[in-house]
Amino acid sequence: MKKIFIPIFICLFVFQAVAQDNSTANQRVITTAVPFVLIAADARAAGMGDIGVATSADAFSQQWNPAKYAFAISKQGVGITYTPYLSQLVNDIFLGNLTYYNRINERSAIGASLRYFSLGDIELRETIEQDPLIQSPNEFTFDVSYALRLSERFSMAVAGRYLRSDLKIQAASEDASAASSFAVDIAGFYQSEEIAYNDFDGRWRAGFNISNIGPKIKYDEVGQENNLPTNLALGGGFDFILDPYNKVGLNVEVNKLLVPTPQDFDGDGDIDAEDDEEYEAISFFSGMFKSFGDAPDGFSEELKEFTWALGAEYWYQDVFAFRTGYFNESDLKGSRKFLSLGAGFRYTAINIDISYLFSTSKVRSPLEGTLRFGLTFNFGDEYDEY
Repeated sequence: MKKIFIPIFICLFVFQAVAQDNSTANQRVITTAVPFVLIAADARAAGMGDIGVATSADAFSQQWNPAKYAFAISKQGVGITYTPYLSQLVNDIFLGNLTYYNRINERSAIGASLRYFSLGDIELRETIEQDPLIQSPNEFTFDVSYALRLSERFSMAVAGRYLRSDLKIQAASEDASAASSFAVDIAGFYQSEEIAYNDFDGRWRAGFNISNIGPKIKYDEVGQENNLPTNLALGGGFDFILDPYNKVGLNVEVNKLLVPTPQDFDGDGDIDAEDDEEYEAISFFSGMFKSFGDAPDGFSEELKEFTWALGAEYWYQDVFAFRTGYFNESDLKGSRKFLSLGAGFRYTAINIDISYLFSTSKVRSPLEGTLRFGLTFNFGDEYDEY
């Protein structure tokens, strides 16, 4: 990628930001460190509008809700995904994900995943004639989880995560080094038994996940501290089991960043360095609770900090799937709005998933025009969960 690094970094770090006429509102867009952990890494969830906290279990449940692993059908599974990023501008920025789970017994399961975000190769030079210095900034996370069924229909899980962000440019700072932190997730999942209705059978699902609870990231001793993207996800779904060959799943999900809202603490009409200093003094733990009531415009603005999504998945003979979804975020809080389509194919123990995103916002999505791929290998004995 033979580009100047500054424009690329701006696109990557503020992909949630939105160009607005109201500068004060723009400053209230909540930004965090390592925002790539919020990108849907798997094509199945991406095809349903980035929905995954309460969908049926699959190999990629680690990102959305690791408690779902306790309801997985196959004993073990491995998932691999590839997501190009800013694909209409460059060809070497991508998000890769490798996930593994093992259902130890009927009550418990473990999972692990590695997520890697590459910002490509960046050439640095002061003059055109100068030989370039090649830099390859990147970020990654590694996490493990344990899920346990507390009853026949409800499970909970905890996950531990290590995050590393290597974005500093050696040429700009001799003491440049990677920043790192750790985080935990707390999740729960409910799946009902199959219920007979008049014309069809059905199954209810519900889930929650509080993810990325952990200390802030700091790149150097004098730099500012950046909150992790601590996030609350709540969702529900219902499967219409029409007959032995046709099944339709409908899902809804809401998300909220548990990160304080930037604001004018001293009341001078502008968010300046002094306000930033007071904002940074809020600990990550207290900030989680403050995030529910600190919006300057009150409850109406708090509601705008929630995103919502609707998704549907149709399966025919458990062999072919078609998916669609819609994701919505307030114009004042990032303006991510998109429609997604996806498909899945299952052959014996192999699943192939693809998805595509159509932006419906005035602010173009970095993932617009991107075809995402996922490959899953399921092996071992199968559990009778249905």
